[in-house]
Amino acid sequence: MRKKTDKKTGGFGTISLRRSAMSAPYLFWAVAFIIIPLLMIFYYGLTDKTGAFTLANVAAIAYAEHSKALWLALGLSLISTVICLILAYPLALILSQRKLSQQSFLVLIFILPMWMNFLLRTLAWQTLLEKTGVLNSVLSFLGLPALNIINTPGAIILGMVYNFLPFMILPLYNALTKIDPNVINAAHDLGANGVQTFCRVIFPLSIPGVISGITMVFVPALTTFVISNLLGGSKILLIGNVIEQEFTQAGNWHLGSGLSIVLMIFILVNMVLTNIFDKNGEGTVL
Repeated sequence: MRKKTDKKTGGFGTISLRRSAMSAPYLFWAVAFIIIPLLMIFYYGLTDKTGAFTLANVAAIAYAEHSKALWLALGLSLISTVICLILAYPLALILSQRKLSQQSFLVLIFILPMWMNFLLRTLAWQTLLEKTGVLNSVLSFLGLPALNIINTPGAIILGMVYNFLPFMILPLYNALTKIDPNVINAAHDLGANGVQTFCRVIFPLSIPGVISGITMVFVPALTTFVISNLLGGSKILLIGNVIEQEFTQAGNWHLGSGLSIVLMIFILVNMVLTNIFDKNGEGTVL
């Protein structure tokens, strides 16, 4: 009996060692590219140029130019998130009701733009929206007045919605496909019409996907600076642009890190909300 137990224990030990070895590359990646950069951000954000502890870098968010950029970023990202939710929910609902082969094809169509470089997608919209761009050229050919969209908040919202819409569709689609059709059929059998079934059955069961989608759209929209740089020009500065300029132009890593810590608070709040409403991971893409 002892020999058998030892063999089993040895087998489990070997499996454990193999799993540890397989996870080593990921642990190295996480330490090198996640943990160490985060520690650097906190170090620079909570110290001054002499290395002394200070909260001045974090408190700098209260400065007029910083708070204005933060509130503008919050407003535009919130509007973009709402628009993405309004557009994505019907699409995800339609996708979830298709046959399996149709689902795969339609989902692929929405994922295809994500395979293209993020910068190239945004540059394409810059070409479309600029004053002498494709859109105004078509309007001019039709004898219609030109649209002055580029370098406006509307252009930034359009860029956010286009780039982040798939991140809203996929969690919603994933949550809706997990709803048991028998539950919906039972609601119809009990006399519920389409609106009642949606409000009392479908939408409540898809809340994890809604929360996950909101998180996946709101967080990158809040922290983006590429979209506002290209589609907003130098006229509109979001908090992401302010942080990027502090690092690349002003060379003030302490202030840039302090403002980044403020953004991390919003990210953590989103993560907490996601864990509360999606404990089982029903809205996750995978």
